[in-house]
Amino acid sequence: MNAAKAMAAILLLSGAVFGFLVWLIYFKPAAGYSSNVIGLLPALNALLNALATGFLVSGFVAVRRRQYATHIKLMFGALICSTLFLVSYVVYHNFHGDTKFLGTGVVRPIYFFILISHIILSAVVVPLILTSLYLALAGRLATHRRVSRYTFPIWLYVSVTGVLIFAMLKLFQPATA
Repeated sequence: MNAAKAMAAILLLSGAVFGFLVWLIYFKPAAGYSSNVIGLLPALNALLNALATGFLVSGFVAVRRRQYATHIKLMFGALICSTLFLVSYVVYHNFHGDTKFLGTGVVRPIYFFILISHIILSAVVVPLILTSLYLALAGRLATHRRVSRYTFPIWLYVSVTGVLIFAMLKLFQPATA
């Protein structure tokens, strides 16, 4: 596939994913189904984000050390974790719907700053990840390096803030009786 067709496919797929997530979270009513498995998905999502973070940082270190085979394996690990996160996230939001943040005081604007920046950058990082992957697989390594200079910090931020959002939702919710 030539570069123009690949970029068009990446942008189309990324737009479709983003549009689907907006519809799922903001327009589709939750199925209202809950189970122990559904209830564990936010913790699984945080774990997958934490694992992706570990793979990303380790992959960055490996490429800096010119350990390219290790870098490739670690980056595929990050990609797999992020993909599994997306699947789990979709399942959770389909059945449970949105989780409201009930924290008050100074933590509330901090939470929403993190959440909004996380959402915006998660929409940006999907096409960047796919473009970096395409360029690496196509052997266009100089361009892969240039794109990955943006992909890496954004992907890392999205993964880390995914864990922070989970932690803040857990820490700042009133206790239930």
